[in-house]
Amino acid sequence: MAASVDPLVVERVIGDVVDMFVPSATMSVYYNSKHVTNGCNLRPSLTDDPPRILMSSLNLSDFYTLVMVDPDAPSPSEPYMREWVHWIVVDIPGTGNVSLGREILSYTGPCPPIGIHRYILLLFKQKGPIGMIEQPATRANFNTRHFATHLELGLPIAATYFNAQKEPAAKKVATAA
Repeated sequence: MAASVDPLVVERVIGDVVDMFVPSATMSVYYNSKHVTNGCNLRPSLTDDPPRILMSSLNLSDFYTLVMVDPDAPSPSEPYMREWVHWIVVDIPGTGNVSLGREILSYTGPCPPIGIHRYILLLFKQKGPIGMIEQPATRANFNTRHFATHLELGLPIAATYFNAQKEPAAKKVATAA
């Protein structure tokens, strides 16, 4: 098993959201200057804006899909809204520039109501341009596996995740200043 999927297995990203896969690309995620590493903790107030994403080992002639989900909504102990989808971008060119892709569902930052939530970013290789696709009717109860099957994306080629939990109101005010 590839070392880069080990944290994804331990924290049940593989299992809860996607099946076992072997990464064939790298994806580095940054919120401001903070580099996201698997399992790191981020304050939701630092994730209000979409992250900067750097990708490598991509084929310039291919297109890619990025999906961000929270499998712990609304509560890790009772995730009856699993998965809450935070962002979908399709037709990302092989240059890896997410801003050149087509945003199907606009980014919404983490806002966990209770407990520690996992926020997972997954990158899929497309078979070709996606074309017309409707945005999900709701962000709740999204299913990454069904989405990937519907668009014939296969397994992810890269993934990373971070944890976040509700911030005390005093911390939100302090970080805004």
